[in-house]
Amino acid sequence: MLGRSKELIGCTIHAKDGDIGKVHDFFFDDKSWNIRYTVVGTGAWLPGRLVLVSPVTLQQPDWKAKTFPVKLTKKQVESSPPVDSDRPVSRQKEIELHEHLGWPYYLGAGVFLAGGMSTMSEAGELEPQPTRTSGAVTTEEEPTGDPHLRAMKEVKNYHIQATDGEIGHLEDFIIDDQNWIIRYMVVDTRNWCPGKKVIMSPQWIDRISWEDSKVYVDVSQQAIKSSPEYKEQQPITREYESELYDHYGKTTYWV
Repeated sequence: MLGRSKELIGCTIHAKDGDIGKVHDFFFDDKSWNIRYTVVGTGAWLPGRLVLVSPVTLQQPDWKAKTFPVKLTKKQVESSPPVDSDRPVSRQKEIELHEHLGWPYYLGAGVFLAGGMSTMSEAGELEPQPTRTSGAVTTEEEPTGDPHLRAMKEVKNYHIQATDGEIGHLEDFIIDDQNWIIRYMVVDTRNWCPGKKVIMSPQWIDRISWEDSKVYVDVSQQAIKSSPEYKEQQPITREYESELYDHYGKTTYWV
């Protein structure tokens, strides 16, 4: 299912043995646009704590009921290392977290490496594996922040720049909850084309200026102005997506 990230923010996270908190934010990879982590605020249960949950533990969210089951126990969450969503997540912190919970290592582009840590069983459960002491994955990395790991809340409201001028700002993201990838950016064009919102694939981004808070897309103002309008109250169908890609002359992601 495709849905807006704001519909998942605030969803109650159900662990195997009870509620652990609510969705606070998402961290994504700005190269692959895969969701790397769900940031969970543990609320009154563990006051002031934020924890990271990997996509490998996420189950199907109930968008209407705003509930989100995960394959974790409350004890696992309670003993996991906390994070600060306003600071970079260091590689050392990621390794510590993955080793603690037995998650596979993330390699990029949605790929997880078991690396002696865990594999997924046929039933979808994590199965611990013998620890590796050598190989591609080590714990000797410097604890610097991953330059490609971004918080969604950080990027929202960035200005969107077409090939021939500014067209609006990034209002939200559309998430595919089957693959946990960002499929589209929701762009509000109210200051340029009043009353209209459009969606655009991250694959159409030419570059991002993090210093200037700007996203440069490889499409023209006219193409955006005449593009199929995005209506929040209507579901995104394959028919609508096909029309969108045809309009921009882009290759669809499902081909």
